[in-house]
Amino acid sequence: MQDEMKIGLALSGGGYRAAGFHIGTLKKLNELGVLKKVDVLSTISGGSITGAAYCLHQGDFKSFEAKMTGAITTKSVIGYVLRSWFFLRAAIPLGLLLLLAVILPFTSFASYSILPLVLFIFLVIRYQFKLLPLSRIIEKAYDEFFYKGATLSALCEQPELAIGSTNLQTQRHFTFSKRKMEDSTYAYYQPPVLFNGADFPVARAVIASSCVPFAFTPISIDECYFRDVTQAKSIDPKLVDGGVYDNQGVHKITQNNSSYACHIVIVSDAGNKLPFEKLYNNTLTLLLRTVDTFMARIKNFQMMQNIYQKPNQREIAYQSLGWDLENCLPGFYNDLVAGNISAAVLTGHQFPQPWIQAPKDFKPEILQHMEERCQVKSIMAKALPLERLQKIRNIGTNLTRIKPGLVNDMIIHAENLTELQVRLYCPSLSIN
Repeated sequence: MQDEMKIGLALSGGGYRAAGFHIGTLKKLNELGVLKKVDVLSTISGGSITGAAYCLHQGDFKSFEAKMTGAITTKSVIGYVLRSWFFLRAAIPLGLLLLLAVILPFTSFASYSILPLVLFIFLVIRYQFKLLPLSRIIEKAYDEFFYKGATLSALCEQPELAIGSTNLQTQRHFTFSKRKMEDSTYAYYQPPVLFNGADFPVARAVIASSCVPFAFTPISIDECYFRDVTQAKSIDPKLVDGGVYDNQGVHKITQNNSSYACHIVIVSDAGNKLPFEKLYNNTLTLLLRTVDTFMARIKNFQMMQNIYQKPNQREIAYQSLGWDLENCLPGFYNDLVAGNISAAVLTGHQFPQPWIQAPKDFKPEILQHMEERCQVKSIMAKALPLERLQKIRNIGTNLTRIKPGLVNDMIIHAENLTELQVRLYCPSLSIN
């Protein structure tokens, strides 16, 4: 395939919810014959869990689906962490300090009750990441559950996997792939900072992509992965969740100067609707909602910049867990009226010129044409009822087991959305 017609697939973040949802996206693309044509698979956070597993899998898609659904329905990363000796050896002493702080005021040693509390606060502030290396523990869980010691060199050639992380040192994107691992900022250093990624563990790249700030330990790059080990003394990447910089995974595949740039882009977003019904009754709730707001702002900005800003250059099919299937066709029409449908898409769908020039005058004709052309009725017949949709949208973004029935429903919803959006927005793929 020529470079200008490369196909890119982006898998968003969202913990195990994203990992399960994206199975459905991959499954439908495989069924439509598109998955084998994908050139670049760009992943973030929870999307990296599934994307990396797919790019390491040997065998047919059915066995991959069974393996992945089996893992996320039976393997709890959080449970693995809580049972880990590395966690217990720090959590138990810290817990005892807190217990002393609570008990001592009721004893004859009440005057010393402040000491264990002060010591606890000091240890957490000064040594939290050394005492509780949660990211390293989660890396072990990922490796045991999904990757079995694989390194970047074991990834498949096609699609090329690009695992996205955020580098706090440069405040830029850091990407892991079989071909290279890089932060574009380092390319402008004199001399440039280059890495040897062949032996870099896939599990470590995935935890770097899903390393939630505040909770997990930032990931560093050991000096053995620097081509010039002397640079490791002054260059110290600190990698956290790729969603901080790009939660949909679209950045690399929509930037024209990127070696991962693609002409046809499919985005699978496991994000949910924004409305929030919980009470703002403590600092933690407020902090989490504030972070959600930051992430939503990043997402909206990237959608405008990377997806809609230059619509004539790409065919982009975007679908999200929070979307209702029945709104996809009306959404296409609204995009047409707003001028957000590329000329290539309109040509592919054989739109007559009057429809393009005055879509408001031909709304019934346009909707009927697209309904028939994109097989909307047959897809809508497979839609989940609202009650089941609400259940999968209530799944959290953590790394605990998800019930098999919920995973199955996420897969169905992702399949339906993927097929409809790809048919609507990517006519060049020539799906039958």
